[in-house]
Amino acid sequence: MSDWIELRELRCSAVVGVLAEERERPQPIVFDLDLERPLEEAAMNDDITVTTNYAAVLSLTARIATEGRFLLLETLAYRVAHEILAYDAKIAAVTVVVRKARPPVPEDVATVGVRCTLRRP
Repeated sequence: MSDWIELRELRCSAVVGVLAEERERPQPIVFDLDLERPLEEAAMNDDITVTTNYAAVLSLTARIATEGRFLLLETLAYRVAHEILAYDAKIAAVTVVVRKARPPVPEDVATVGVRCTLRRP
């Protein structure tokens, strides 16, 4: 399969990190999501009902991030990936990238992040 839905730069705030300052207040994070799923039927029939609802996936991702409290970006990324696969059985694989937009490190770095990919067996 070579069809993908790409959702880029979903921005929200979340409590994620191990430092005390990260545990006290939400910080800006950014998601990129890639969903591997068949698109031909939706494309050939111009039919939204046979593709994945992008808005629902974005809402699901934002809800997980904003309602949760995570120590690790890795945990957040995998939680989102598992929930997306559970949301739509037509999704064969999902890649989740999550980045802290202003990480609390002394070095001058724009973002730090993780990427995970889950594929159905």
